Amino acid sequence: GQYAKIDYTVEPGEPGTGYVFESAVIGGKVPKEFIPSVEKAFKVMMDKGPLIGFPLLDFKVTLTDGGFHAVDSSQMAFEAAGKAAYRQTLPKCGPQLLEPIMKVDVFVPDANVGDVIGDLNRRRGMMKSQEPGASSVRIKADVPLGEMFGYIGDLRSATSGRGQFSMEFSHYAPVPNNIVEKVREEVNARREARK
Repeated sequence: GQYAKIDYTVEPGEPGTGYVFESAVIGGKVPKEFIPSVEKAFKVMMDKGPLIGFPLLDFKVTLTDGGFHAVDSSQMAFEAAGKAAYRQTLPKCGPQLLEPIMKVDVFVPDANVGDVIGDLNRRRGMMKSQEPGASSVRIKADVPLGEMFGYIGDLRSATSGRGQFSMEFSHYAPVPNNIVEKVREEVNARREARK
């Protein structure tokens, strides 16, 4: 048989910290040689997040206690216990779907500022600033990457080809609930199409 018992806590991590594993087991309740198997289990499982199957970011697992059997415990048993713990616990932790937010810099003629800001707002953009220049206005905004596809064509149309923009990754932010459902439907449709 196989025997492994683990007690653990799961909590959100600080943005950018990734997966953090800590053992707070005191004594020999979980022998040291089995602890890396629990850590590995969560690390392997985090590539398939509980919401839509996207990788999980920024969470901490603390192994707090457990138990073993002198004959029936093994690294494989503790890894299996870690995977089962992930499957049972993570969906209950309130995971959020995150999307990349881009720092967008747009340069447009004065006459087109209103149209361009309106378009960025429709793309769920958050305006940061407007800086008037000699012949154009610089608009800074944070916009979800998923909303930026096709932007160059729309910008050129709105500015008669005179608008320019650049963007770079800024951070991840939670996806609004109404959009999570759309993403879930699209991902499920793609998965079905591959079958």
